[in-house]
Amino acid sequence: MPSRSVDDDPRLGDVSEGTVLRAILARTIPAAHTILGPGDDAAVLATPSGSVVATTDTLVHGPDFRLAWSSGYDLGWKSAAVNLADIAAMGARPTGLLVALAVPRDLRLSFVEQLADGFRAACEALAPGCSVIGGDLTVSAVLTIAVTALGDLEGRAAVTRSGALPGDVVAIAGELGLAAHGLAVLFGRFRDGDAPVPVDAAQLASGEPAAVAAQLRPAPPIGLGPVAAVAGATAMMDVSDGLALDAGRMATASDVTLDLSRAALGDDPDRALAGGEDHALLATFPQGVLPPGFRIIGTVVERGTDGVLCDGQPVDAGGWDPYRDWDAAAG
Repeated sequence: MPSRSVDDDPRLGDVSEGTVLRAILARTIPAAHTILGPGDDAAVLATPSGSVVATTDTLVHGPDFRLAWSSGYDLGWKSAAVNLADIAAMGARPTGLLVALAVPRDLRLSFVEQLADGFRAACEALAPGCSVIGGDLTVSAVLTIAVTALGDLEGRAAVTRSGALPGDVVAIAGELGLAAHGLAVLFGRFRDGDAPVPVDAAQLASGEPAAVAAQLRPAPPIGLGPVAAVAGATAMMDVSDGLALDAGRMATASDVTLDLSRAALGDDPDRALAGGEDHALLATFPQGVLPPGFRIIGTVVERGTDGVLCDGQPVDAGGWDPYRDWDAAAG
């Protein structure tokens, strides 16, 4: 849809809730399993398998994103992607998103339209058939985007993080450390004192545009979640807080130790271990089972003193913690 001119781009405090909702709904499309979409008190989705997978995530201006770095489109895309990844990590196929927005009154209507465009584009690219099916809108001094995602297991049992067995291989689908690299570029290059400033693409060196894009618009391999489940994954989870930290969660839930191979973690193993927000899929499979799109990065062994090892040595958990200062997380 065409962008608005400044003169035709009212602040949200100057228009009605109905106007904002109409602008958003004009940018949504029906989800594949929609029986009743937005406009009533609740949406109605068909559940072909009889089971519904549900997850929720909240992005808040400040600890989770900065408007100087992220456009409305970026935020819509990222808000969708991080929730779609959690659905995929259960081995399910995403079916719908419920979006609750708390927006400042001085935000422009065009920003919310861009946000809706980002949601739609992310769903079309990452999880075809899924779409925004409803939500809520309110006013807040701090821009907050809360998303609930729903998914269908298609008759399969959910793949949890508690099923890894000694002798399994540890595998990953997606990037490791790229989003953390992007965050480090943003904090290192695009600030005026403590205040973030817009990204100047001309200042980005080779490889940095992809890293910044991975931070602002992650593209996790959503379709590989069901693929892993069908192939026989014994455990799986979304790597949102860093490989070492999330692998430790899987190890604890499964009462095993994951021994990772440093050589399998790419050019910067330390960043791969500690970096967060890539939303890769971490999974374990029986020996001899590795579906396309996954690569082996370690093995599952009997539980020892440490939940995660790298080449047999203990690993510092590190990773992303929203309660820490962003500056520390970007280091």
